[in-house]
Amino acid sequence: MAGKHSKKRKDTKLNKRLSRTESRKQRKKQNIIFMFLLLIFTSLLIYSVIQIFKWFKDSSALKEEMTNINEIVTVTETDEEENTEIVESKEEKSSPYWDYIKMNLIDVDFRELKKVNSDVKGWIKVNGTNINYPFVQTNNNDYYLNHSITKHSNSAGWVFMDYRNNIKTFDKNTIIYAHARVNQYMFGTLKNTLKNSWLNNTDNHVIKLSTEKQNTLWQVFSVYHIPTTNDYIQTEFNNDDQFLEFTNMLKNRSIHKFNTTVNKDDKILTLSTCYGNDEKLVVHAKLIKYTNK
Repeated sequence: MAGKHSKKRKDTKLNKRLSRTESRKQRKKQNIIFMFLLLIFTSLLIYSVIQIFKWFKDSSALKEEMTNINEIVTVTETDEEENTEIVESKEEKSSPYWDYIKMNLIDVDFRELKKVNSDVKGWIKVNGTNINYPFVQTNNNDYYLNHSITKHSNSAGWVFMDYRNNIKTFDKNTIIYAHARVNQYMFGTLKNTLKNSWLNNTDNHVIKLSTEKQNTLWQVFSVYHIPTTNDYIQTEFNNDDQFLEFTNMLKNRSIHKFNTTVNKDDKILTLSTCYGNDEKLVVHAKLIKYTNK
């Protein structure tokens, strides 16, 4: 009987030791997990701080560059001249088109700006937004996603034209891109076009664009945001029917009804930026007036 009690006490002590050992192992495992999670959290925190610092640094540099540009470049509004051409339209007489074609163009002297960057191709101004910038073009659509107009590395990028487009003649679809910065730089205020307040002011429905060869006026006919796709950035078309099918697709996507006609001879302008993480905000307009310089 005494032997049984002795064995029972030994088993109890063994179980306690095993329990303490298991407990220590469990605490050690928990400590390792805690340290691992702490390391991840600290790394993410450091990364976030660095990104925030970089964002503010890039925004500050961008603001300084824009200030310098505005000091060397003057954007002026011009009255209609003898060589001003009106693009024929089939709009109804009640359409605002007939008022738009009376609006002034903008004119920019690019000589000083070209000294800053020879990639400069034009200047764009979008009514009802803060968009009033020179735009650039290089041989790809990547460089100016993270470089400013001075070609310095900058996450804000710059406003740039699709490398496939020809600024001298304008293609059937000329495309201009920029980031949508939350501080409203670049295309950050293009989202204004989604608002009814923007729509209700018909003066906002025009885009003014100046190049070294022409001053142009464009009438907005479609505004929308859509899951990221590349079907709206087509620049070449096999025939008139394909182009009209394309423009009808763009018109049908619009969240506003502009009741604007687009015919086979029209040329269109596309503005594209991000809308959230996986969507694009897009504005389309057609050429309605131009003056050759």
